[in-house]
Amino acid sequence: MWNVLLAGLLTGLALIVAIGAQNAFVLRQGIKGETMLPIVLTCLLSDAVAITAGIFGLGAVLERWPGVLPVAQVLGGVYLLAFGLHAAMRAWRPKGLDAGDGSRMSMKRAVLTTLALTWLNPHFYLDAVLMLGTVANSFGDDRWWFLAGALIASTSWFFGLGYGARLLRGFFARPSAWRMLDSGIAVVMGALGVGLLLH
Repeated sequence: MWNVLLAGLLTGLALIVAIGAQNAFVLRQGIKGETMLPIVLTCLLSDAVAITAGIFGLGAVLERWPGVLPVAQVLGGVYLLAFGLHAAMRAWRPKGLDAGDGSRMSMKRAVLTTLALTWLNPHFYLDAVLMLGTVANSFGDDRWWFLAGALIASTSWFFGLGYGARLLRGFFARPSAWRMLDSGIAVVMGALGVGLLLH
């Protein structure tokens, strides 16, 4: 039991802890201290749904209808390019962190953005559904312990990233710091978007 739980935890962390669109968004919103709980819960619920679906055999469905992934690839690529362009525009005219500047993101927009960055990314299906679902099923009846370990990894990572980012708020009071962050986000999103469209 404990070895399967640990396997789920370590495999989950290996796949989640990477510089990607979802993590970049969580980091940015965490630094701003905006709508973190809905964003983190959306990430966790998405992981739980995807991994559970993989355990129940959605991976086999995706293998039978492989046309689903190319559609997600194109939609995700276009969305990431648009997101990257928006980050580049923010980097061009950065502002320091000011909680009272009236530019807070609504909870609805934050959740929808999180859902788009998660579910329009074909790597999410490959990692969460196919990879984690397949590995979990390899443990037979203990697969639910693997799922529990993967969800502990997801919970630890997203809460740590989102709420831990607040420690950087002093640094991001300067416009130059936001320019660096948004420039980095623009490069990551742009590269991921181009990669998806050319893959």
